[in-house]
Amino acid sequence: MTETESDGRMSFDEAVHYVQQQPGRAAFAASPVFGERTDDEQQRAEGARVFIVEADGAGAWRVRFVAGPFFATVFAANETLKPDEVPASVKELRFMATKVEEDWLVGQVQILIQKLMQASGNLPPEMPDYANAPMYGAGPEAVFPVAFVGRNPERES
Repeated sequence: MTETESDGRMSFDEAVHYVQQQPGRAAFAASPVFGERTDDEQQRAEGARVFIVEADGAGAWRVRFVAGPFFATVFAANETLKPDEVPASVKELRFMATKVEEDWLVGQVQILIQKLMQASGNLPPEMPDYANAPMYGAGPEAVFPVAFVGRNPERES
């Protein structure tokens, strides 16, 4: 048995079979998205693509595709793919058993991945807790000069 076969992940076909066995089951795979490739060894992912295999409630299955930048509330994609629309590149990924809730699909992509990992029972201890991270912002006492935001202070409104 290879390391890939013993890591608890499933092939695409195994994931489809898994979600069809019992209501509420899902399987997911996530892949990082990098910006312009450079020679920098410290280059970090800018976002992710998440593929969630789930039962469609009518005896078949579908794949949810959610993709977007990290730390942004706007997604580049949030689509549902029918079985005949799933690209071969997705079928080559390895999937992890989990569950998914509809409201998870409307938040930030890194929080979606965290929730899918938590539901799988395989959340690594080094993964940051994005869902409960403190929010920082300017307080009501903060004043930004008009020139700072680019308006001409001499222009009348």
